[in-house]
Amino acid sequence: MNFSLYIAKRYLFSKSSNNAINIITGIAAIGVVVGAMALFIVLSGFSGLKEFSLQFTNEFDSDLKILPESGKTISFSEAQKQQLAKIEGIEVFSEIIEERVFLHYKGKNHIAYIKGVDTVYGSVNSIDSIMIAGLWFEPSLSEVVIGLGTSSKLSLYLNDYSNPLEIYVPKPGTGQLNALDPTNAFTKKRTVVSGVYSVNEDLDSKYVFTDMDFARDLLSLDESKISAIEIKMFSNASEESVRANIEKVFPEGVVIKNRIQQNDALYKMLNTENIAVYLIFTLVMIIALFNVVGSIIMMILDKRKNIKTLYNMGASLREIRRIFFLQGTLMTVLGGIVGISLGVLAVLAQLKFGFVAITSTLPYPVKLNLVNIIVVFVTISVLGILASKIASSRVREKLLV
Repeated sequence: MNFSLYIAKRYLFSKSSNNAINIITGIAAIGVVVGAMALFIVLSGFSGLKEFSLQFTNEFDSDLKILPESGKTISFSEAQKQQLAKIEGIEVFSEIIEERVFLHYKGKNHIAYIKGVDTVYGSVNSIDSIMIAGLWFEPSLSEVVIGLGTSSKLSLYLNDYSNPLEIYVPKPGTGQLNALDPTNAFTKKRTVVSGVYSVNEDLDSKYVFTDMDFARDLLSLDESKISAIEIKMFSNASEESVRANIEKVFPEGVVIKNRIQQNDALYKMLNTENIAVYLIFTLVMIIALFNVVGSIIMMILDKRKNIKTLYNMGASLREIRRIFFLQGTLMTVLGGIVGISLGVLAVLAQLKFGFVAITSTLPYPVKLNLVNIIVVFVTISVLGILASKIASSRVREKLLV
């Protein structure tokens, strides 16, 4: 093995007497370096894009969320509140009431979701970072906080007491609308907008936040009924343990979702795109490694006299094949290391200086991730070993005779 490795290193780092072979080998090495660098940069870009996309949804997504298995509400008694508060790993939880509503303001209409939250909601989810105008609503003042998209669609102003926002929700059990007076089928509440939040385009038009009592009165829900419970866990808490204890508090009729499960469609889309791009660039790497196969075969033909000499000196066919196998493996592994190193430098430069920008103020998000380094290195190594194996198999007995 040491003999084959020694010869392989000599062949790899020494120049051939044939200048064409030197050029082919150089092109093959550059192809491996560029391919590894490109694959790493693209994976880092998608990692950054994934983190950038999820940071917006995480503003509204708790560590765990308890939802009804069927229907729209779950029963939450005082005894269950005390049991939930005693579960080890739960830092704080917030009760939620949520329902689709119809908004009307100065002749303009919009359909959104009203989200009634309690006073500890700000401890479960960050609300200070999303407010762009006005203030978070004061409890018991019949105020709401709307998104930037809702504000734009309704041309709604803050603290407009002369023209309050009207919120409509169907009355439970009303059945068909009365043709003479369809408004009787709806519960209407008037409210004032105290603030505007902004997260992303979808969420900015989706939620209208308000006090729990206001939402409960609007939806005609009794004190024991809620739509969901959002939970914030301690950083060192075990999700499985917390889940198991929650299931004991709610024996049946609830579904517990973590942050990923609350956004499973978004996670699946981002992961699918990441895998697709990885496979595409892996195919590019496979094409680039054909150059490695070609350069090794050209090297075999160029070193035919040396191979015969080694064979006559007692080197076996297997050892000679191993020489060119190790040469190709070294070329791809070393090229992969160089390419990954250049990719790391490029990612660090983007993080620090933001050379590539989405907008004039927003640099393209990238993330330096150890997993991406391992994935690229393993991919290059495996493909390089396969390419070297194919090329070294061209050394046959008839070449030595």
